[in-house]
Amino acid sequence: MDFNLDETQQEIRGLAADLLARESSHERLEAFEKRGKDDPAYDVAAWKALAQAGLLGIVLPEDAGGAGLGPVELAVILREAGARTAPVPLYASLALAAVPIGRHGTAEQRALLAPLAEGETVLTGAYREVGPAGEVNTTARPDGDGHVLDGVKTFVPYAREAARILIPARVEGGGIGVFLVEPDAVTITPQPSATTEPLSRVALDGVRVGPDTLLGGTADGAAWETLRRSAVAGAVALASGVIEGALELTKEYVKTREQFDRALAQFQAVTMQIGDVYIAKRALDVAVWAGVWRFAEGAADADEDLAIAAYNACDPVVKALYTCQHLHGGIGLDVTYPLHRYFAWGKQLGHLLGGAEDRLDSLGALVAQEA
Repeated sequence: MDFNLDETQQEIRGLAADLLARESSHERLEAFEKRGKDDPAYDVAAWKALAQAGLLGIVLPEDAGGAGLGPVELAVILREAGARTAPVPLYASLALAAVPIGRHGTAEQRALLAPLAEGETVLTGAYREVGPAGEVNTTARPDGDGHVLDGVKTFVPYAREAARILIPARVEGGGIGVFLVEPDAVTITPQPSATTEPLSRVALDGVRVGPDTLLGGTADGAAWETLRRSAVAGAVALASGVIEGALELTKEYVKTREQFDRALAQFQAVTMQIGDVYIAKRALDVAVWAGVWRFAEGAADADEDLAIAAYNACDPVVKALYTCQHLHGGIGLDVTYPLHRYFAWGKQLGHLLGGAEDRLDSLGALVAQEA
Protein backbone atom coordinates (compact mmCIF):
# COMPACT_ATOMS: atom_id res chain seq x y z
CA MET A 1 0.00 0.00 0.00
CA ASP A 2 1.43 3.36 -1.03
CA PHE A 3 -0.02 6.35 0.82
CA ASN A 4 1.65 8.82 -1.53
CA LEU A 5 -0.69 10.45 -4.02
CA ASP A 6 0.11 9.88 -7.66
CA GLU A 7 0.70 12.76 -10.07
CA THR A 8 -2.96 13.11 -11.05
CA GLN A 9 -4.13 13.06 -7.44
CA GLN A 10 -1.53 15.66 -6.47
CA GLU A 11 -2.74 17.92 -9.26
CA ILE A 12 -6.34 17.52 -8.06
CA ARG A 13 -5.29 18.35 -4.51
CA GLY A 14 -3.40 21.44 -5.64
CA LEU A 15 -6.27 22.65 -7.79
CA ALA A 16 -8.83 22.10 -5.03
CA ALA A 17 -6.63 23.74 -2.40
CA ASP A 18 -5.95 26.85 -4.48
CA LEU A 19 -9.56 27.26 -5.55
CA LEU A 20 -11.05 26.74 -2.11
CA ALA A 21 -8.48 29.04 -0.51
CA ARG A 22 -9.87 31.81 -2.72
CA GLU A 23 -13.53 30.87 -2.58
CA SER A 24 -13.66 30.08 1.14
CA SER A 25 -11.49 32.78 2.64
CA HIS A 26 -12.34 33.95 6.15
CA GLU A 27 -13.95 37.09 4.72
CA ARG A 28 -16.09 35.08 2.29
CA LEU A 29 -17.17 32.70 5.04
CA GLU A 30 -18.10 35.58 7.33
CA ALA A 31 -20.19 37.16 4.58
CA PHE A 32 -21.90 33.86 3.85
CA GLU A 33 -22.76 33.31 7.51
CA LYS A 34 -24.51 36.72 7.55
CA ARG A 35 -26.79 35.83 4.60
CA GLY A 36 -30.54 36.25 4.88
CA LYS A 37 -33.00 33.41 5.45
CA ASP A 38 -34.15 33.58 1.83
CA ASP A 39 -30.61 33.37 0.42
CA PRO A 40 -29.18 30.10 -0.95
CA ALA A 41 -28.16 27.46 1.58
CA TYR A 42 -24.70 27.16 0.04
CA ASP A 43 -22.14 29.44 -1.61
CA VAL A 44 -23.38 29.42 -5.21
CA ALA A 45 -20.32 31.25 -6.55
CA ALA A 46 -17.96 28.72 -4.98
CA TRP A 47 -20.11 25.86 -6.29
CA LYS A 48 -19.93 27.27 -9.81
CA ALA A 49 -16.18 27.77 -9.50
CA LEU A 50 -15.75 24.11 -8.52
CA ALA A 51 -17.76 23.11 -11.58
CA GLN A 52 -15.79 25.34 -13.94
CA ALA A 53 -12.54 23.88 -12.60
CA GLY A 54 -13.84 20.38 -13.35
CA LEU A 55 -13.73 19.31 -9.69
CA LEU A 56 -17.41 18.38 -9.49
CA GLY A 57 -16.91 15.94 -12.34
CA ILE A 58 -13.86 14.16 -10.95
CA VAL A 59 -15.78 11.09 -9.72
CA LEU A 60 -18.60 11.23 -12.28
CA PRO A 61 -18.63 8.67 -15.11
CA GLU A 62 -17.31 9.85 -18.45
CA ASP A 63 -20.72 9.53 -20.12
CA ALA A 64 -21.99 12.15 -17.65
CA GLY A 65 -19.22 14.61 -18.44
CA GLY A 66 -16.92 13.43 -15.68
CA ALA A 67 -13.39 12.06 -15.36
CA GLY A 68 -14.45 8.62 -14.11
CA LEU A 69 -12.09 8.62 -11.10
CA GLY A 70 -12.83 7.01 -7.75
CA PRO A 71 -12.94 7.17 -3.94
CA VAL A 72 -9.33 8.22 -3.44
CA GLU A 73 -9.77 11.28 -5.66
CA LEU A 74 -13.07 12.03 -3.91
CA ALA A 75 -11.27 11.94 -0.56
CA VAL A 76 -8.60 14.30 -1.89
CA ILE A 77 -11.25 16.90 -2.80
CA LEU A 78 -13.32 16.50 0.38
CA ARG A 79 -10.24 16.76 2.55
CA GLU A 80 -9.44 20.16 1.04
CA ALA A 81 -13.06 21.25 1.56
CA GLY A 82 -12.85 20.22 5.22
CA ALA A 83 -9.57 22.06 5.70
CA ARG A 84 -11.35 25.27 4.66
CA THR A 85 -14.85 24.51 6.00
CA ALA A 86 -16.21 25.35 2.55
CA PRO A 87 -20.02 25.85 2.59
CA VAL A 88 -20.75 23.85 -0.56
CA PRO A 89 -22.69 20.56 -0.97
CA LEU A 90 -19.68 18.50 -2.06
CA TYR A 91 -20.22 15.70 0.43
CA ALA A 92 -23.96 15.49 -0.20
CA SER A 93 -23.74 15.62 -3.98
CA LEU A 94 -20.66 13.48 -4.55
CA ALA A 95 -20.26 11.02 -1.68
CA LEU A 96 -23.96 10.47 -0.94
CA ALA A 97 -25.27 10.58 -4.50
CA ALA A 98 -22.87 10.75 -7.44
CA VAL A 99 -20.71 7.77 -6.44
CA PRO A 100 -23.61 5.27 -6.10
CA ILE A 101 -25.43 6.64 -9.16
CA GLY A 102 -22.26 6.50 -11.23
CA ARG A 103 -21.54 2.92 -10.22
CA HIS A 104 -25.02 1.42 -10.31
CA GLY A 105 -27.36 3.74 -12.20
CA THR A 106 -28.97 3.06 -15.53
CA ALA A 107 -28.13 5.32 -18.45
CA GLU A 108 -31.24 7.39 -17.71
CA GLN A 109 -30.32 7.68 -14.02
CA ARG A 110 -26.71 8.63 -14.76
CA ALA A 111 -28.08 11.45 -16.90
CA LEU A 112 -28.93 13.20 -13.60
CA LEU A 113 -25.20 13.69 -13.08
CA ALA A 114 -24.57 15.89 -16.11
CA PRO A 115 -26.20 19.00 -14.55
CA LEU A 116 -24.21 18.29 -11.38
CA ALA A 117 -20.94 18.40 -13.30
CA GLU A 118 -21.94 21.86 -14.54
CA GLY A 119 -22.84 23.09 -11.05
CA GLU A 120 -26.47 23.49 -12.09
CA THR A 121 -27.95 21.12 -9.52
CA VAL A 122 -27.46 19.48 -6.13
CA LEU A 123 -28.02 15.84 -5.18
CA THR A 124 -28.03 14.15 -1.78
CA GLY A 125 -28.54 10.84 -0.05
CA ALA A 126 -30.05 9.58 3.22
CA TYR A 127 -27.37 7.58 5.01
CA ARG A 128 -28.74 7.81 8.57
CA GLU A 129 -31.89 6.69 10.34
CA VAL A 130 -32.78 6.74 14.02
CA GLY A 131 -30.52 4.17 15.69
CA PRO A 132 -27.04 2.86 14.87
CA ALA A 133 -25.37 4.31 11.78
CA GLY A 134 -25.73 2.16 8.69
CA GLU A 135 -28.99 0.45 9.64
CA VAL A 136 -31.93 0.51 7.22
CA ASN A 137 -35.47 0.12 8.57
CA THR A 138 -37.29 2.05 5.84
CA THR A 139 -39.41 -0.33 3.78
CA ALA A 140 -40.36 -0.54 0.11
CA ARG A 141 -43.54 -2.45 -0.68
CA PRO A 142 -44.08 -3.53 -4.31
CA ASP A 143 -47.08 -1.75 -5.82
CA GLY A 144 -47.82 -2.47 -9.46
CA ASP A 145 -44.70 -1.65 -11.42
CA GLY A 146 -43.40 0.63 -8.65
CA HIS A 147 -42.96 0.67 -4.88
CA VAL A 148 -44.45 2.37 -1.82
CA LEU A 149 -41.89 3.72 0.66
CA ASP A 150 -42.41 4.08 4.41
CA GLY A 151 -39.87 5.24 6.97
CA VAL A 152 -37.88 8.13 8.37
CA LYS A 153 -34.39 9.34 7.47
CA THR A 154 -32.36 11.77 9.59
CA PHE A 155 -29.42 14.15 9.16
CA VAL A 156 -30.03 14.45 5.41
CA PRO A 157 -27.95 17.37 4.07
CA TYR A 158 -29.43 19.76 1.50
CA ALA A 159 -32.68 17.78 1.27
CA ARG A 160 -34.75 20.79 0.13
CA GLU A 161 -32.15 21.98 -2.34
CA ALA A 162 -31.53 18.60 -3.99
CA ALA A 163 -32.97 17.52 -7.34
CA ARG A 164 -33.12 13.94 -5.99
CA ILE A 165 -32.65 12.27 -2.61
CA LEU A 166 -31.22 8.74 -2.59
CA ILE A 167 -33.38 6.70 -0.20
CA PRO A 168 -32.21 3.22 0.86
CA ALA A 169 -35.08 0.88 1.77
CA ARG A 170 -35.68 -2.81 2.44
CA VAL A 171 -37.74 -4.22 -0.40
CA GLU A 172 -40.30 -6.85 0.55
CA GLY A 173 -39.22 -10.15 -0.91
CA GLY A 174 -35.80 -8.77 -1.83
CA GLY A 175 -32.76 -7.00 -0.42
CA ILE A 176 -31.97 -3.35 0.16
CA GLY A 177 -32.59 -1.06 -2.77
CA VAL A 178 -31.79 2.62 -3.25
CA PHE A 179 -34.52 4.84 -4.68
CA LEU A 180 -34.11 8.23 -6.36
CA VAL A 181 -36.89 10.30 -4.82
CA GLU A 182 -37.92 13.87 -5.56
CA PRO A 183 -37.96 16.18 -2.51
CA ASP A 184 -41.56 17.27 -3.23
CA ALA A 185 -42.72 13.68 -2.65
CA VAL A 186 -41.55 13.52 0.98
CA THR A 187 -42.03 15.51 4.18
CA ILE A 188 -38.91 17.52 5.01
CA THR A 189 -38.44 18.96 8.50
CA PRO A 190 -35.35 21.02 9.40
CA GLN A 191 -33.06 19.57 12.07
CA PRO A 192 -30.49 21.41 14.21
CA SER A 193 -27.14 21.82 12.50
CA ALA A 194 -23.83 22.80 14.08
CA THR A 195 -22.65 24.29 10.79
CA THR A 196 -24.18 26.36 8.00
CA GLU A 197 -25.05 23.10 6.21
CA PRO A 198 -28.83 22.45 6.38
CA LEU A 199 -29.85 19.08 7.82
CA SER A 200 -33.32 17.59 7.59
CA ARG A 201 -35.57 14.81 8.79
CA VAL A 202 -37.13 13.16 5.75
CA ALA A 203 -40.38 11.27 6.37
CA LEU A 204 -41.81 8.84 3.83
CA ASP A 205 -45.42 7.98 4.58
CA GLY A 206 -46.79 5.86 1.76
CA VAL A 207 -44.67 7.58 -0.89
CA ARG A 208 -45.20 5.84 -4.23
CA VAL A 209 -42.31 5.80 -6.68
CA GLY A 210 -42.12 4.48 -10.22
CA PRO A 211 -39.97 1.63 -11.57
CA ASP A 212 -37.40 4.04 -13.00
CA THR A 213 -36.50 5.30 -9.51
CA LEU A 214 -34.87 2.08 -8.26
CA LEU A 215 -31.14 2.60 -8.70
CA GLY A 216 -29.86 0.10 -11.25
CA GLY A 217 -33.31 -1.49 -11.43
CA THR A 218 -32.48 -4.03 -8.72
CA ALA A 219 -32.56 -4.34 -4.93
CA ASP A 220 -29.62 -6.68 -4.46
CA GLY A 221 -27.93 -4.49 -1.82
CA ALA A 222 -25.00 -3.52 -4.04
CA ALA A 223 -26.05 0.12 -4.45
CA TRP A 224 -26.65 0.42 -0.72
CA GLU A 225 -23.22 -1.02 0.05
CA THR A 226 -21.64 1.58 -2.22
CA LEU A 227 -23.69 4.42 -0.70
CA ARG A 228 -22.88 3.27 2.84
CA ARG A 229 -19.16 3.00 2.22
CA SER A 230 -19.06 6.26 0.28
CA ALA A 231 -20.94 8.05 3.07
CA VAL A 232 -18.39 6.96 5.66
CA ALA A 233 -15.39 7.49 3.38
CA GLY A 234 -16.53 11.00 2.52
CA ALA A 235 -17.24 11.96 6.13
CA VAL A 236 -13.87 10.77 7.44
CA ALA A 237 -12.09 12.55 4.57
CA LEU A 238 -13.85 15.77 5.58
CA ALA A 239 -12.87 15.17 9.22
CA SER A 240 -9.25 14.65 8.14
CA GLY A 241 -9.31 18.05 6.46
CA VAL A 242 -11.02 19.65 9.45
CA ILE A 243 -8.36 18.59 11.94
CA GLU A 244 -5.64 19.57 9.45
CA GLY A 245 -7.10 23.08 9.21
CA ALA A 246 -7.56 23.38 12.97
CA LEU A 247 -4.00 22.22 13.65
CA GLU A 248 -2.50 24.69 11.18
CA LEU A 249 -4.50 27.53 12.72
CA THR A 250 -3.44 26.52 16.23
CA LYS A 251 0.23 26.17 15.30
CA GLU A 252 0.28 29.68 13.88
CA TYR A 253 -1.48 31.04 16.97
CA VAL A 254 0.92 29.53 19.52
CA LYS A 255 3.90 30.72 17.45
CA THR A 256 2.80 34.35 17.68
CA ARG A 257 0.81 34.60 20.95
CA GLU A 258 3.05 35.55 23.86
CA GLN A 259 2.78 35.09 27.60
CA PHE A 260 5.46 36.14 30.08
CA ASP A 261 7.45 37.54 27.14
CA ARG A 262 7.65 34.12 25.48
CA ALA A 263 5.75 32.62 22.57
CA LEU A 264 3.29 29.94 23.71
CA ALA A 265 5.04 27.45 21.44
CA GLN A 266 8.12 27.67 23.67
CA PHE A 267 6.30 26.20 26.65
CA GLN A 268 6.78 22.45 26.99
CA ALA A 269 3.17 21.78 27.98
CA VAL A 270 1.93 23.54 24.84
CA THR A 271 4.37 21.60 22.67
CA MET A 272 3.13 18.31 24.14
CA GLN A 273 -0.50 19.21 23.50
CA ILE A 274 0.22 20.23 19.91
CA GLY A 275 1.96 16.87 19.57
CA ASP A 276 -1.18 15.10 20.78
CA VAL A 277 -3.25 16.91 18.14
CA TYR A 278 -0.76 15.93 15.45
CA ILE A 279 -0.87 12.27 16.53
CA ALA A 280 -4.68 12.27 16.37
CA LYS A 281 -4.54 13.83 12.91
CA ARG A 282 -1.98 11.34 11.60
CA ALA A 283 -3.87 8.36 13.02
CA LEU A 284 -6.99 9.50 11.19
CA ASP A 285 -5.04 10.21 7.99
CA VAL A 286 -3.62 6.69 7.86
CA ALA A 287 -7.03 5.11 8.44
CA VAL A 288 -8.68 7.40 5.86
CA TRP A 289 -6.22 6.61 3.06
CA ALA A 290 -6.29 2.89 3.89
CA GLY A 291 -10.09 2.89 3.93
CA VAL A 292 -10.67 4.81 0.71
CA TRP A 293 -7.98 2.77 -1.09
CA ARG A 294 -9.61 -0.51 -0.02
CA PHE A 295 -13.01 0.92 -1.00
CA ALA A 296 -11.66 1.83 -4.43
CA GLU A 297 -10.25 -1.69 -4.82
CA GLY A 298 -13.58 -3.27 -3.83
CA ALA A 299 -11.86 -5.14 -0.98
CA ALA A 300 -13.97 -7.12 1.46
CA ASP A 301 -12.16 -5.59 4.46
CA ALA A 302 -12.81 -1.98 3.41
CA ASP A 303 -15.51 -1.69 6.07
CA GLU A 304 -13.00 -2.45 8.83
CA ASP A 305 -10.60 0.26 7.73
CA LEU A 306 -13.46 2.74 7.31
CA ALA A 307 -14.80 1.85 10.77
CA ILE A 308 -11.38 2.53 12.27
CA ALA A 309 -11.26 5.87 10.48
CA ALA A 310 -14.78 6.69 11.66
CA TYR A 311 -13.87 5.92 15.28
CA ASN A 312 -10.85 8.19 15.05
CA ALA A 313 -13.02 10.96 13.58
CA CYS A 314 -15.60 10.56 16.35
CA ASP A 315 -13.31 10.37 19.37
CA PRO A 316 -9.57 11.23 19.17
CA VAL A 317 -10.09 13.97 16.59
CA VAL A 318 -12.97 15.57 18.50
CA LYS A 319 -10.80 15.54 21.64
CA ALA A 320 -7.98 17.07 19.60
CA LEU A 321 -10.33 19.87 18.54
CA TYR A 322 -11.05 20.54 22.23
CA THR A 323 -7.29 20.82 22.72
CA CYS A 324 -7.07 23.34 19.89
CA GLN A 325 -9.81 25.35 21.58
CA HIS A 326 -7.98 25.16 24.90
CA LEU A 327 -4.67 26.34 23.41
CA HIS A 328 -6.40 29.37 21.92
CA GLY A 329 -7.90 30.42 25.21
CA GLY A 330 -10.91 32.74 25.03
CA ILE A 331 -10.43 33.67 21.38
CA GLY A 332 -11.10 30.07 20.42
CA LEU A 333 -14.74 30.59 21.38
CA ASP A 334 -15.08 33.87 19.47
CA VAL A 335 -17.31 33.41 16.41
CA THR A 336 -15.35 36.12 14.60
CA TYR A 337 -12.29 33.82 14.76
CA PRO A 338 -12.13 30.84 12.34
CA LEU A 339 -11.51 28.06 14.88
CA HIS A 340 -15.18 27.71 15.83
CA ARG A 341 -15.99 26.47 12.32
CA TYR A 342 -13.57 23.57 12.59
CA PHE A 343 -14.92 22.61 15.99
CA ALA A 344 -18.52 22.72 14.73
CA TRP A 345 -17.69 20.69 11.61
CA GLY A 346 -15.80 18.09 13.63
CA LYS A 347 -18.63 17.64 16.11
CA GLN A 348 -21.25 17.40 13.36
CA LEU A 349 -19.27 14.80 11.44
CA GLY A 350 -18.93 12.77 14.62
CA HIS A 351 -22.71 12.79 15.05
CA LEU A 352 -23.26 11.86 11.40
CA LEU A 353 -20.94 8.87 11.77
CA GLY A 354 -22.82 7.66 14.83
CA GLY A 355 -20.41 8.47 17.65
CA ALA A 356 -17.40 6.63 19.07
CA GLU A 357 -19.24 3.82 20.89
CA ASP A 358 -21.37 3.07 17.84
CA ARG A 359 -18.27 2.88 15.65
CA LEU A 360 -16.53 0.55 18.13
CA ASP A 361 -19.62 -1.69 18.17
CA SER A 362 -19.55 -1.75 14.39
CA LEU A 363 -15.86 -2.61 14.31
CA GLY A 364 -16.34 -5.33 16.89
CA ALA A 365 -19.13 -6.89 14.84
CA LEU A 366 -16.94 -6.89 11.73
CA VAL A 367 -14.07 -8.55 13.57
CA ALA A 368 -16.43 -11.14 15.08
CA GLN A 369 -17.70 -12.05 11.61
CA GLU A 370 -14.17 -13.03 10.61
CA ALA A 371 -13.43 -15.00 13.79
